[in-house]
Amino acid sequence: MQLKHGIWLFSILACAYAVSACAERPLETVEAFSIEKYLGGWHQIALLPNRFQKECVGETTANYSLLSDGKLRVLNRCRIANGEYIEATGEGRINRRYGDPARLQVRFAPAWLSWLGLVWGDYWVMSIDEDYSSVLVGTPSREYLWILAREPALSETRYQELIERAKLAGFTTDRLQREVSTPD
Repeated sequence: MQLKHGIWLFSILACAYAVSACAERPLETVEAFSIEKYLGGWHQIALLPNRFQKECVGETTANYSLLSDGKLRVLNRCRIANGEYIEATGEGRINRRYGDPARLQVRFAPAWLSWLGLVWGDYWVMSIDEDYSSVLVGTPSREYLWILAREPALSETRYQELIERAKLAGFTTDRLQREVSTPD
């Protein structure tokens, strides 16, 4: 009887350790990431729900362009429930702490607040196709996750590959919401 309790206790501890180890493991990013290839338009395919996109009901896009100072201009757009579109313009930069182009930070707060570290959010490129046609982006906290593609739709095979990659990285993908695009 004691052996069964010992095995049971060991199993619980092993599971708890596996979950905490995954959460503490550094988030891996794409090697040899090219910001220049990343520029342009992206369609949101799926996301972990978040407070700053709560009004969006569909047709969510992001557009990245290079600014003269080497930073990125970020333009996010989505359709809201009444059929109108809302936009948010922000700025992106390479996270100075790492110097890795796949570990970006973005901010949508006013420029005069850019000196505050807390207005910058992590935006790490975890997986991207060789032709830069689909991407998995997340945060080291595992709180935020996006699947984006150059086209409004993504093959089911690639979608599942990206979900599996997110799971392996420690994200809880059961809350992932897939966006339904409406054709023009």
